[in-house]
Amino acid sequence: MATTVAKAAVGVDARDHAARITNVSKSFASPAGRHLVLDDITLDVAPGEFVTLLGASGCGKSTLLNLVAGLDQPTSGTISTDGRPALMFQEHALFPWLTAGKNIELALKLRGVPKAQRRTQAEELLELVRLTGAYRKRVHELSGGMRQRVAMARALAQDSRLLLMDEPFAALDAITRDVLHDELTRIWRETRLSVLFVTHNVREAVRLAQRVVLLSSRPGRVAREWVVDIEQPRRIEDADVAELSIEITEQLRGEIRRHGQH
Repeated sequence: MATTVAKAAVGVDARDHAARITNVSKSFASPAGRHLVLDDITLDVAPGEFVTLLGASGCGKSTLLNLVAGLDQPTSGTISTDGRPALMFQEHALFPWLTAGKNIELALKLRGVPKAQRRTQAEELLELVRLTGAYRKRVHELSGGMRQRVAMARALAQDSRLLLMDEPFAALDAITRDVLHDELTRIWRETRLSVLFVTHNVREAVRLAQRVVLLSSRPGRVAREWVVDIEQPRRIEDADVAELSIEITEQLRGEIRRHGQH
């Protein structure tokens, strides 16, 4: 299988998409030989679009996100993005010896923002995620939800047009997660960022996304896509959200059963 390096491109071929994944496969070496994790994935994320990647554990969702982020290279196929993506993980990954504001300023510094402007921009980002006044707070003084808000502000500080999110709310309690769903939807609508969001939670996928993409199990392939034609803002308990979630869950269960039969 020929290897084609993933490419982060800004230019003519990137203007009509935030991310373009074309015939991407990924395999890893194992004692039994090469292990195919992703197989011939083709997927576009349009500018300003919110797409969720859904699938059973081990289907390659996080692997695909890492490829789009440029943290790894595909075995074959190509990936192009409109600029360098920002990545937000399940764990907040904040530096505990820095304040909330200084964690954000670090991202601004790496982006080349002059020192004189960093505090103002950090405070503006904290205001965007509704943490006004938290600039001097240490990580240990913040709740789990507040830490994820700071992590979101730090990701936004990278000034990327594409935000990659790898199950960022999975470790939070249901109420906090619900609040952050609202906040993420608000921020996405205000900033018009493109978002590629990985989750294994069907209701979360439907609540947030304009489009849900289901990956098959081992190897991951695009099994099916749904356009979510439900007006935002949505609630996780809305009847339309529940109805589509049931349909997608049945498809997901079918993928899990299919894998179990092999």
